[in-house]
Amino acid sequence: RPTIPGAYYPNQYENPANPDAHYRTTGPEIDRDAGAALAAVVGTVGTGGTMSGVGRYFKEHRPEVRVIAVDPAGSVLGPYFRHRTLGAATPYLVEGIGEDMVPKSIQMQYLDDFVEVNDQESFQMARRLAREEGMFVGGSSGSAVAGALRWLAHRPIPEQSTVVVILPDSGDRYLSKFYSDDWMREKGLLDSGRARGSSSTARRPRPSWRPIPRPSSGTPSS
Repeated sequence: RPTIPGAYYPNQYENPANPDAHYRTTGPEIDRDAGAALAAVVGTVGTGGTMSGVGRYFKEHRPEVRVIAVDPAGSVLGPYFRHRTLGAATPYLVEGIGEDMVPKSIQMQYLDDFVEVNDQESFQMARRLAREEGMFVGGSSGSAVAGALRWLAHRPIPEQSTVVVILPDSGDRYLSKFYSDDWMREKGLLDSGRARGSSSTARRPRPSWRPIPRPSSGTPSS
């Protein structure tokens, strides 16, 4: 195929620098900022680079910390993690995560579990984060939080523990998609009583997650 002289194609799906970057930066940053109370790190997977690198870091330095990958229902990655056989992908609407193949950049040996989340759970959680927490996130961030809550529901952790959830996207590209009641209704994803401004959603208990406090001094981390 045609190439551009002097160009470099990073190929994030196969490049070992992808997970290595997160092994060298993201993992240590989470460890430093979350501290001794850290019990688990949860994040979505596409190329798998983020969670593989973070997972490798914690397996080497703090193996008691669980590293949990979140996958959209329909992706092949979660089933492959559990059975080591490659099935067929089925359609899903959430963007930027999941795959119909297993990238070389994902290193399953550093992951402790996979949680599958469907489109409705992902989009409703993203809308909830915007409404209740003022966090204008995208669908894959909704997947990450929904997956974290599902994992925690079945695997209790000690009181006062910290769970870090990596939110990889912003909501600015989705105003005409899942942030639109009409779009959600058209896709069959808007439950009755969950439309914008619904009083039933306003009375829900607030979630118990909290941001990690930033260091009071020193150079900001990347």
